[in-house]
Amino acid sequence: MVDPLPDLPELPDAANEEDAAEEQEHEWREREVDASLRGLRLDKALVLMAGEFSRSHLQGLIERGHVQLDGQVARTAARALRLGQRIRLELVPTAESRAFRAEALPLSIAFEDEHLLVLDKPAGMVVHPAAGNWSGTLLNALLAHHAGAARLPRAGIVHRLDKDTSGLMVVAKSLPAMTALVRAIAAREVSRQYLALAHGVPREAAFTVDAAIGRDPRSRVRMALVASGKPARTDFELLAAGQGASALRCTLHSGRTHQIRVHLASRGHPLLADALYGGAPALGLQRQALHAHRLRFTHPVLGHELAFEQPPPADLAAALQVLQG
Repeated sequence: MVDPLPDLPELPDAANEEDAAEEQEHEWREREVDASLRGLRLDKALVLMAGEFSRSHLQGLIERGHVQLDGQVARTAARALRLGQRIRLELVPTAESRAFRAEALPLSIAFEDEHLLVLDKPAGMVVHPAAGNWSGTLLNALLAHHAGAARLPRAGIVHRLDKDTSGLMVVAKSLPAMTALVRAIAAREVSRQYLALAHGVPREAAFTVDAAIGRDPRSRVRMALVASGKPARTDFELLAAGQGASALRCTLHSGRTHQIRVHLASRGHPLLADALYGGAPALGLQRQALHAHRLRFTHPVLGHELAFEQPPPADLAAALQVLQG
């Protein structure tokens, strides 16, 4: 689903950050265990030597062999220090500090001018760096694609698609375009339609789910229908049914995290292969069956209408063919 990103500080200059990271990679710090360190755990001593890093990061450096005691690699964070030992610590930058780097990753571009580009994001690509995915993201690819991305907040990204959702996204290439696109998305002026394959067959050929969405109080990784959540509305249209599944056109009127997935699951029709919301692999699919196939909006700078349609990728197309018999 399209999910407008929260306000974030501007990205640092990619080249400067890379240079700084390279310098960090070659920095070593040494200290002899004196009376103030004697008996301390090794990880606690490292906090005193490199307080700008978190203790968990320093523990990770111990586990990965970046810490030596008297010239020997020390891999036990809880090891008690003895008077006179020599600690040698290799400072390695955190994954977070290295996230905003250009990476020459392939991009499928449906449209591009000096103000914006429209992409067909493949399933499996994360849009923005986060825990567990600090590289290989769309943001990394954008930083390599054009120089101006490093001067824009989030490299020009104005909305997200879930990692395993494929399809159309618009990305700004200039600050005026980014500002206008963010406002247009917030004002519901960007039209977005998705193709979804779901378990079961809805009783109605066309229906709407208008229900607020918020964080699931029982699981931080899930969203749920929550009375105190943010308003969310999705229109659904049945396109085909067969093999115990349905093909649906989904039209968003808001852009909440996991919106289509949550709304369909709430009706007892989770997406195929969407394990987080009760779906199971089916029709050959191993990833959630959702594709952003139509996108329409007014050009944020030039003012004319732009409309795009992207057919589903091979895995969804094959599943749809089986569903249709």
